[in-house]
Amino acid sequence: MTAKTFQKLLSEEVQSYKSLLETGDGDWIVKGFIDVKKNIYTITNDTKVISKLIELLLIPRLAEFARQNGLVLELPSAQNFYPDLTFRDAKGNLFAVDFKSSYYGSDGKVNALSLGSYWGYFRNRDVVKNTDHPYGAYRSHLVLGILYRQKTVDSREKNVYPIRELQAIRSVIGQFLFFLQPKWKIASDRPGSGNTRNIGGVLEIDRLVQGTGPFADLGEEVFDDYWMNFFNSADARNAGIGKPRYQSLETYRNYLARQQALRKKLEK
Repeated sequence: MTAKTFQKLLSEEVQSYKSLLETGDGDWIVKGFIDVKKNIYTITNDTKVISKLIELLLIPRLAEFARQNGLVLELPSAQNFYPDLTFRDAKGNLFAVDFKSSYYGSDGKVNALSLGSYWGYFRNRDVVKNTDHPYGAYRSHLVLGILYRQKTVDSREKNVYPIRELQAIRSVIGQFLFFLQPKWKIASDRPGSGNTRNIGGVLEIDRLVQGTGPFADLGEEVFDDYWMNFFNSADARNAGIGKPRYQSLETYRNYLARQQALRKKLEK
């Protein structure tokens, strides 16, 4: 199976996920956690909790998608391994799919979106490091994005509800949007939030859905070269190169121009 065929099949599958996670009123189907005594404990809109619950809801559906298309779904063998999902076809071709979720506002932008490390396995693509397969063994690296609106958290969130009062519990999120795009098409030229070595994603919903980040017209080869050679200030000092070679696509172009000028001098 080609990378293009796999993406097309999974894109069609993802279109049905809105109805899977949402009620007819646009609310999330999850209301809380239930114990063996049928007591329901409500949840907050904590992004880490929400993202994990969404994954748990989608994985069985994705496993069925794999079965119907002659694929094998592999889950990572350890926590924080890349990617979240590995699909293997009958010929042994591997396809990486990473879940990425974030909430969005009325301005048409998501709060934040990081697309994984630009260090470690991303640079050392022929070795197994925090992965079950080398990064370079995958035919494609896709992002399954789940975007949602946050809702006002119920002031009674500390209450415990009997199951007969399920309908009285308010959903903390809703109005889901989904997208599936190759990582390089939605990547920004800036790192993700904080001091982590993560690739930042574009924040505009339209660009995420359509796959029109700054590398989309430049190609995956440029994306790979840019992020495989990217250094933040601390790493640049530790590597002995002083300051980062570049910090944006504009300064990356200037860096390449200088390198080309030096090569021309050597060729004389």
